[in-house]
Amino acid sequence: MSHFPLIPSFIFTLLFCTFSLIEGQQPYIGLGTTACYRKGNSKSIRGYICNGANKSCQAYLTFRSQPLYSSVSKISALLSSDPSQLAEINSVSLNGTFETNKLVIVPVKCSCASEYYQANTSYVVQNADTPFLIASNTFEGLSTCQALQNENHNPWNMFQGRELLVPLRCACPTKNQTKKGVKYLLSYLVKGGDFVSLVSEKFGVKTETTLEANNLTMTNATIQPFTTLLVPLHDKPSNSQTVSSAPPPSLPSSSTTDKSSNKKWVYAVSIAAGVGVIVLVLILCAISFYIHHRKMKNKKDHAAVSESFDAIESSQGRQREEESKQLSEIISGIAQSFKVYAFEELQHATDNFNPSYWIKGSVFHGVINGDLAAIKKVEGNVLKEIELLNKVNHANVIRLSGVSLNEGHWYLVYEYATNGALSEWIYFNNNMNGKFLSWTKRIQIAFDVATGLDYLHSFTSPPHIHKDLKSSNILLDHDLRAKVSNLRLARSVEVQEGQQLPLTRHIIGTRGYMAPEYLENGLVSTKLDVYAFGVLLLELLTGKEVAAILAEDNKNLSHILCDMVGEKNEQERVKEFMDPSLKGNYPLELAMFVVGMIDDCIEKDPESRPHMYEIVLSLSRILNSSLSWEMSLNISASQDTIALSRALEVTAAET
Repeated sequence: MSHFPLIPSFIFTLLFCTFSLIEGQQPYIGLGTTACYRKGNSKSIRGYICNGANKSCQAYLTFRSQPLYSSVSKISALLSSDPSQLAEINSVSLNGTFETNKLVIVPVKCSCASEYYQANTSYVVQNADTPFLIASNTFEGLSTCQALQNENHNPWNMFQGRELLVPLRCACPTKNQTKKGVKYLLSYLVKGGDFVSLVSEKFGVKTETTLEANNLTMTNATIQPFTTLLVPLHDKPSNSQTVSSAPPPSLPSSSTTDKSSNKKWVYAVSIAAGVGVIVLVLILCAISFYIHHRKMKNKKDHAAVSESFDAIESSQGRQREEESKQLSEIISGIAQSFKVYAFEELQHATDNFNPSYWIKGSVFHGVINGDLAAIKKVEGNVLKEIELLNKVNHANVIRLSGVSLNEGHWYLVYEYATNGALSEWIYFNNNMNGKFLSWTKRIQIAFDVATGLDYLHSFTSPPHIHKDLKSSNILLDHDLRAKVSNLRLARSVEVQEGQQLPLTRHIIGTRGYMAPEYLENGLVSTKLDVYAFGVLLLELLTGKEVAAILAEDNKNLSHILCDMVGEKNEQERVKEFMDPSLKGNYPLELAMFVVGMIDDCIEKDPESRPHMYEIVLSLSRILNSSLSWEMSLNISASQDTIALSRALEVTAAET
């Protein structure tokens, strides 16, 4: 008798598995959208396939309002939707606005373009935009970077003001769906915590119908944020369907439906077995006993869950108190100059960490007390970094202004570097986005970085080494002045005269930038930063990701440099070696001098490398000479302009 309750579950599972045999309207895209370099035809990464009954149709999108796009006019302009239709379907006026994160229904005309459905709109590139940020942040996943790349010539040339064609993800019903009464397909933007069943319930659709439309099954129904889920609709969507849904009810153990299902199952079993009324009564008694048993168990479980929640709430309360106390002790002990932010202040500054405020990784930008700030969520122990930054007060080292601790997670608030990371500016392949650094700017940045490192080496007590110097850890402010950032791996090192260099077995950093003595023997000294600086300087001059080449091919940097600038015809070799985007606009003699400095920085023997203060002095002279060279060019250009103007005047007079 104890087996009986298990048999309905088996039948239930069998029915669910049957859904996996149903061919879907469109394959759900999943996390394919995050891989910008992935070819996605087979999984519809570029768009939904044109397999509908019609080549064009009325379709609907959803969009969550955000600070820059929160009104009918702004959203309709962004998504090229009729503002009057958008206002009507969302039950607002033409001048209406939406609260942040409000789910907005957007009517669009969906058409086949080659092999994919899409609704076209346009977008003007803003500063620091990339295809991924445009697709995932601005358009929230209604497009993909692969689709943007396919529709736009040279898509990585993202200069400010460029107008891009943006294909939005939409689709038309198939013949099979039309026969079942489906009139429209809605591209729903998935958010964290969504399930297919919840989305289906929101729009009054059966879960299995939505699963079928997206080629999903009951056993494979995971959906990811910033992706679209097609919802088949029999009628136009309405504003009432966009309100927040209540949480799904827990599965009942003794509902009328269960009883009815059990009775039907018992009846079927009794017929199949040819058993009479007596057996039926016995089975019903067994089921009643089982249901009663489950009721009693559920009561106990409910009581246990309530106790657990009480315990959790009490624990969380104690944790918050402990965190607050711990944070106060830390700040009072090591960092008098930092502000302790309430987590709510950071939420307010970033609109609850809205994706539109995302920079990269776990870093968001926000406005705190009217000032821009970079807010970084950090895992693990950050006390060493906080303690070090408390000692640092230098224009070329990023400044930490405050901290926050919430549920065991640290949040560090830094000054905001408007122009982002150096890595976004120097690599030749990235120059297509309109970011370009002149020769003098590159030398200025090198000088800034060297000055910041020299400060860490010579003016903190004890001396500190960065240990992870690389282009992505150099940030540029609004004037393109460099700041050394990310001191998570920094460590103090103080070696008395006659003592050996300290050793470590814990090798951490970025391959390609790490010095050979550190990789091979674990030797730690300030000369690690000098070696990494040499690699960085080489990348500044060549526009190539030298560190990545070294890490991939396991090459020796000294050999690469010797190949580039041999003794024969050295000037020509340096010309070939320089970043093509400079187009020869640099003083050749100074470039050769910098190449020699790089060669010194990457010496295999750390003792043969210069100290950072020596590099600062050399770069100071090179910078002054570069500024004089640049000024002479400007004067020459000005004189040429004056001479041309006078020549034109003389010609005009003679005429």
